[in-house]
Amino acid sequence: MIKKDRPITAVLAILGIAILCFGTVMAIILSLSHGIPFVGFGNKIGVIPVQGVIKNPDKILDQLIAFRRNSKIKAIILKINSPGGGVGPSQEIYRETRRTAKTKKVVASIGSLGASGAYYIASASDKIIANPGTLTGSIGVLMEFIRVEELLKKIGIEMEVIKSGEFKDMGSPNREMTEAERRMLKSLIEDIRNQFITAVAQGRNMPREKVLELADGRIFSGREAKELGLVDYLGNFQDAVNLVKRMANIKGEVQLVYPETKKKSLLWDYLFKDLADYILTGIERHDGLLEYRWNGRFAVSD
Repeated sequence: MIKKDRPITAVLAILGIAILCFGTVMAIILSLSHGIPFVGFGNKIGVIPVQGVIKNPDKILDQLIAFRRNSKIKAIILKINSPGGGVGPSQEIYRETRRTAKTKKVVASIGSLGASGAYYIASASDKIIANPGTLTGSIGVLMEFIRVEELLKKIGIEMEVIKSGEFKDMGSPNREMTEAERRMLKSLIEDIRNQFITAVAQGRNMPREKVLELADGRIFSGREAKELGLVDYLGNFQDAVNLVKRMANIKGEVQLVYPETKKKSLLWDYLFKDLADYILTGIERHDGLLEYRWNGRFAVSD
């Protein structure tokens, strides 16, 4: 009887191993399909980088949703190093961050720079931590236009525009803006500035009047921002990890889970694509794009 039972035991053992392997493979596939690298057991904190000029929010939105739905991710850190960017993208990320903070603790860790739209996003988190020398704030709206009419005259080029209404070519580089157009754009910018103020007041749980006093576009150091209530703690990224551990009641060591990143091909991405992105970003900045962006010059790595 013992010898007869051995084949059955062996089959069951092989079947169990096969099921375990299949489950592991499926877990990895499901994890990667949600943009989250597979990691082992233990406490996990999701880390989402917010780097460079904020243009397309889709990747960050997908990461927020994936981390929020993943029961193994106990909390989230937004690792910010950005001068801000487009109004729409900043607002989309802000909204999704607020939604995520209802179910999981979210901490914003600002590195060297977290200004304008980047601060807009940070204000949606539960807590903000920054270095004493971090540059942050710059609560306001920017709209830039490039003018080339004098250059066109010098090279003998004239532009003729046929339009359906008085304001259809408002902001055109081929002519000076009229006073009526300036008034209209200033009214638009003031409306979007008020949206910024309201978002910060709600996210930071601050009186709107207090935010209004700071919303003249000025930049603050991390230390100044803490004194003004725009930042909760001074510290680096590791301090942010320790903070979110306490907030989420996580004991012991944690695993930091970063979203999967696409590998760059050496020739195209490093030599050509990055240069093309830099040039296009420069053009967009002067093409009438409404932005929550600090216009200073400061090195921000992607």
